[in-house]
Amino acid sequence: MDVKNKGVEFDVYGNDGKFRGDCIITKAGITWCEGKVRRENGVRVSWDKFISWMNEQ
Repeated sequence: MDVKNKGVEFDVYGNDGKFRGDCIITKAGITWCEGKVRRENGVRVSWDKFISWMNEQ
């Protein structure tokens, strides 16, 4: 799947069906928006930081 400039947004739900937030994947990185937080107020992580964090696990 090609990621366009605006990115791809996924709704995230817990096992209980409760809405947890949105995960937005863009060319620049990943943005997490907990609950009803707007995209511009979400927590942004660059791909380099995300890859480094995942490799530490």
